[in-house]
Amino acid sequence: MMYTNFAKHKSSIFAILALVFLLNACGGSPKKNKIYTSIQSDESVKPTFMPVKGIRFTEVRRTFKNGVAFNEDGYQLEPEWRFSFLSDDSVNIYNPKRKMFVNAPVLFDHDSLFNIAWSWMRLRKLTRDSISFQIMKVEGRSLMRDQSVVYMTLYADDYIKNKLHTTAAALMKPTRADTLFIQRKTALANKDTSKAFSAREPAVLTSKTKLLTIERINSLTVDEIREGVNQDYMLPEYNISIKNAYDDFKYSFSVRVNADGSLHFLRSVVFLFPEFVASYNRAMRGITDGYLKAYLNVKPGTTLGIPHACFIIVNVNGTKKG
Repeated sequence: MMYTNFAKHKSSIFAILALVFLLNACGGSPKKNKIYTSIQSDESVKPTFMPVKGIRFTEVRRTFKNGVAFNEDGYQLEPEWRFSFLSDDSVNIYNPKRKMFVNAPVLFDHDSLFNIAWSWMRLRKLTRDSISFQIMKVEGRSLMRDQSVVYMTLYADDYIKNKLHTTAAALMKPTRADTLFIQRKTALANKDTSKAFSAREPAVLTSKTKLLTIERINSLTVDEIREGVNQDYMLPEYNISIKNAYDDFKYSFSVRVNADGSLHFLRSVVFLFPEFVASYNRAMRGITDGYLKAYLNVKPGTTLGIPHACFIIVNVNGTKKG
């Protein structure tokens, strides 16, 4: 069934989202001049951030292990850290929720592992121009090395301005590697729509008639919105109301939006007893092929400006005339 890929990856989508927010990380180890240019494993020497004390750093790149900012589900990592070390045990870091810099603790564990602002990091490189971290996933007291697949690169603000002669915003833009990755995934999805993936800019649905009204559901909490979080593009959800329908009905189901904007019914997103699956699927497919295709203008989802097949959820409520 075309929905196989979607069902298979839905749980991984949310697992990746949880990973990004709960990632915890660690550090690097010192050379004799105490500027770390490679990972060493000398637990007898406690690393120090004093060589970069007071230098303001801005994260310019966050990637997965393959060096790309996107994963197979379409989730995009985005750089967001800004900080300067005050000492070996404190950092002045930007808090997007409070829109201000705040002081946070830095704790050394062992073997280049640090807890910085309540996140576990492994220090991979440290110079006065740049810092590289591997974000570590921690569950309980266990370090999940195989699942720690996200990496951060930060540049000193002075290095960006006076040596690279550019801006942090320019450095944060998607790279050629990102574009090639999305182009490859789009080509695969065009050949096999079961390989559809989440669009960074979700599909846009607009009504052609007063008989249908549509509302995009924002699944983010107030705190997440304040912090600039924007992960609801992974599985956009819409409430749709239809007047003068053939009957009163209420269904919630997934739809694939193809690269040309066409809609394809996938399956119910609520549990159905086996004896009702066939009849409910016929009804939901009929609603998709009848009402939705007739009453909606659809702009397909895009990633890096490239249209591709993606998934949405619709909650459709129909009411009869009179």
